Amino acid sequence: MSSQSYRSREGHHGHTGHAEHTGHPRHHSGHADHTSHPDSTGRADHGEHTVPGAASWATAARATLHCLTGCAFGEVLGMVIGTALGWHTVPTMALAIVLAFLFGYSFTLRAVLRAGVGLRNAVRVALAADTVSITVMELVDNGVIALTPGALDAHLSDWLFWGALAFAFAVAFVVTTPVNRWLIGRGRGHAVVHRYH
Repeated sequence: MSSQSYRSREGHHGHTGHAEHTGHPRHHSGHADHTSHPDSTGRADHGEHTVPGAASWATAARATLHCLTGCAFGEVLGMVIGTALGWHTVPTMALAIVLAFLFGYSFTLRAVLRAGVGLRNAVRVALAADTVSITVMELVDNGVIALTPGALDAHLSDWLFWGALAFAFAVAFVVTTPVNRWLIGRGRGHAVVHRYH
């Protein structure tokens, strides 16, 4: 075999190897592109997730004040009705608690309905948003009133009635605010309403 033929062959093999070599970076380039694709599970980047406990105190206070407004309106109305009808303490407080829940839910329900949500879904949102908050508030509120000497026997015209009620609402606000902060930070409570604002 002539040296010219050998060199020609050698050059041919070398050229083939070069083609294989140039194809290698292309494979890696494709791999790099693949890593830039979104996760196959469809999950968002971890940086976009809500950090547990990240809700601000201001947000929690606003949510608590929202619940407290409805609860206070319903509770006072229940006590006024019970007193006007001459009911005893237990039925009067029962009516006040029922109306506190009713008005507490209605405030949220109205806001969600204004956002264009259907009635059935709006009721579900209101229940999810307010149930824990109103429950804690009513337990604390009525507990404070029950423990205040003479408050249960006071009439609407007595300063003790309004003083004990105002103090009970203040304590309920202080106790319920951190509860709402914990709930909102975990995507619960009033966090489910924020998307409709």
